Amino acid sequence: MSNESKHNLAKLIGMDIITVGRVPLLVLLLIFATAMGVVFATHHTRQAINQKDVALQERERLDNEWRNLLLEENALSEHSRYKRWQNKSLI
Repeated sequence: MSNESKHNLAKLIGMDIITVGRVPLLVLLLIFATAMGVVFATHHTRQAINQKDVALQERERLDNEWRNLLLEENALSEHSRYKRWQNKSLI
């Protein structure tokens, strides 16, 4: 076997990338970093949308509870007003 055939292919590829392929390696790293940025931005956007949906559901639940409390307050005030009117008419 000759001396050249004993070279490791991975070592040759690594040396080519380091010596000749600096610009393509830099471009590859920038593309990877940009792709990861897009993934993280999408993830955070989806989390924010989910939090907004939960907050809107909570607001709707509280609005419904507030309307029911107002209705209950009005019903109780009508009853007490009727009671006062009834007591005045009896006197």
